[in-house]
Amino acid sequence: QVQLMESGGGLAQAGGSLRLSCAASGIFFSIPTMGWYRQNPGKQRELVAVITAGGTTNYADSVKGRFTISRDNAKDTVYLQLNGLEPEDTAVYYCKAQVRTRIGITYDSWGQGSQVTVSS
Repeated sequence: QVQLMESGGGLAQAGGSLRLSCAASGIFFSIPTMGWYRQNPGKQRELVAVITAGGTTNYADSVKGRFTISRDNAKDTVYLQLNGLEPEDTAVYYCKAQVRTRIGITYDSWGQGSQVTVSS
């Protein structure tokens, strides 16, 4: 099984910046895709950004031009740089890894969640 350890997040003012990190550990063959999702109470978890091992990225329209996802394959770590924060970005942010085992089984692993709070 793969474990994801998130760090970063916290409190920022509108227009400010934060950075999230998520490191994968455990036994696996590869992690084709890593990404960030966010969720508020009573709402569905939504995609923020994803990145493939080859560096292809995809962003939610609401964060394009403000957030940047990156990945260090050597460290099995994904980052999310949050710039130009808005109060609407307040949520719990979750890291997700699509994991592939040596026998070809693919499953998703989730981090514990990191609170991001943006004050106006």
